[in-house]
Amino acid sequence: MVEIRALVLAIDRDDDFGQKAGVEGPVIGRDACIDAALKLSLADPEDSDANVVYAAVKLYDELKGSGEFDEVEVALITGHPKVGVKSDLELSRQLDEVLQRFPADGVITVTDGAEDEQIFPIITSKVSIISSHRVVVKQSEGIETTYYIIYRYLREILSDPEVAKVVLGIPGMILLLYGIARLIGVWYPESVKIVSATITGTILLFIGGYFFTKGFRFNFRETLAKQFIFVISIVAGLLIISGGAINAYLSLEEYSKELIGGWPGTPLLATLIYINALSSSLTLGISVMIMGKIVQAYLRKDHHIWYYISTLLIMPALWVTIDLTTRYAMAILTISDIEVFTKLLLAFVDVAIAVLVGIYLRGKVRGWERIEAGTGT
Repeated sequence: MVEIRALVLAIDRDDDFGQKAGVEGPVIGRDACIDAALKLSLADPEDSDANVVYAAVKLYDELKGSGEFDEVEVALITGHPKVGVKSDLELSRQLDEVLQRFPADGVITVTDGAEDEQIFPIITSKVSIISSHRVVVKQSEGIETTYYIIYRYLREILSDPEVAKVVLGIPGMILLLYGIARLIGVWYPESVKIVSATITGTILLFIGGYFFTKGFRFNFRETLAKQFIFVISIVAGLLIISGGAINAYLSLEEYSKELIGGWPGTPLLATLIYINALSSSLTLGISVMIMGKIVQAYLRKDHHIWYYISTLLIMPALWVTIDLTTRYAMAILTISDIEVFTKLLLAFVDVAIAVLVGIYLRGKVRGWERIEAGTGT
């Protein structure tokens, strides 16, 4: 006999017991676990979580009969339908309650899949895991048909909103947009290529944006609510830059005549002229974005406001840098020109002022950091 108090622990991370059978966790003891499993089996005979509890009770009986451990107990902990932080916090709380009533030296986990096993780090932070058992439910040959399996898993997909968005929502959107494109192509055959390119671009933009937000855990609604002013300033800045880009493209010929006295002879020269023409709108658009960040930082008492203000003050130096480098690349100016010296001097003065203002403001807003820390506590 090993002098260890062993706990056989069944895990239901998404709280099917609570949602379907009205069972509140934790459930401790053989009879209580069997009663909970019976309730879930009657509520939903196809739910595998009931079999997990039955397997845990069976393992408990085997360990109890073999006398392998000093003491053995069986328990069930349930999480929350919103799987993630909320469910894991609830599982951690219930595990603490179980360990208070039965201070186990080790845990034998019983689960039905990888999702429940994601809480193993939480368990090991409180008590060591002796062993882990995964329950795989066998199906009879009579019902294990292709139709039944597809129907069952489609129903599970539809019951999970997040999975349904990816598995059904994105393909559905693709089919819908291509259906619209085909109809437009029938009505207006001459616009088939334009419509096809537009639909393809829309699909790629939507899918790419969805994967980007999920990959970087970017919540658009939360960001919009917390940083509304900054979002509006970004939209305004992008509109200014876009408008400047279009204007620079349409006015490229006139701007070329003004700079070099004629039409640019090479694509490289045309690109340099275009960048020079765009520099003012680009600098103004970025400045609008930074101004939005400054306003938001002031309203939220963000102590990083000194950094944003310094960045805004450096914007004239950025414009001068773009203007001089593009003109120098086009051989319009030389290093020895007085205009180059004057603009470079102004750029250096601008950077120096931005640095000094930043240093001054950094000392003035240090109290904001303390206010923010006090508010958080």
